[in-house]
Amino acid sequence: NYTIDVYLGQRQAERHFGKFALYIAFFPHLVAGPIVRSEHLLPQFSQRHYIDYDRITSGLRLMAWGFFKKVVIADRIAPIVNAVYNNPTNFSGTPLIVATYLFAIQIYCDFSGYSDIAIGAARVMGYDLTINFRQPYFARSVTEFWRRWHISLSTWFRDYVYKPLGGNRVAKWRWYFNLFVVFLVSGLWHGANWTFVIWGALHGAYVVLDVATSPMRSRLVQILRLEKVPILLNAIQIFVTAHLVIFAWVFFRANSVTDA
Repeated sequence: NYTIDVYLGQRQAERHFGKFALYIAFFPHLVAGPIVRSEHLLPQFSQRHYIDYDRITSGLRLMAWGFFKKVVIADRIAPIVNAVYNNPTNFSGTPLIVATYLFAIQIYCDFSGYSDIAIGAARVMGYDLTINFRQPYFARSVTEFWRRWHISLSTWFRDYVYKPLGGNRVAKWRWYFNLFVVFLVSGLWHGANWTFVIWGALHGAYVVLDVATSPMRSRLVQILRLEKVPILLNAIQIFVTAHLVIFAWVFFRANSVTDA
């Protein structure tokens, strides 16, 4: 985003070579951490950072939690998921369903584990990185899911793809088109494979339908008087959203469209 912001004149170029090099090579986030905006991180390189026991222990705890999610959960689940998804024709319904549920857990613990390690490592050194996951499987809609999942990536696409396309300040059909395109591009960003394209298209369709049917669904809630039982309403919304996301994970994980 730094290059784009400078090109568009939205920020001044960093003239201090050391600070610029540190921003580019800041190791905590390089592998799979949150996407760090220059306006968030660069100013921190001009601040003094002191040894702080509470900050260091907090960062180390977050790193430990990230390693636990990555090594103990995600890496232990991976062989089971791989065994099924690498040979899908050898399995019937139940193992395929179980493997898909496990993959949903694996990919969350993998991605969020890396982010926790990155954020924790930066915190130990006195730097603040933005939170990247916020209990995404408890989202009550797919739109909300993307406010909770890989937040730094989804906000990047919002600011550098969605808004330049016109965002929601256009005709309704164009707004829906913009939403769909953003998720289609997001699929391509994950890999040049039709499985990722379909995964992105599914989420694009989910979000468009979420927005388009919102008044109708609100009316249905009133008719069924579900607003009087908020726990039940939340449970239904979370269950449906999670399973829409999990269904899309099939295409994300499958080795080919045929396998999916």
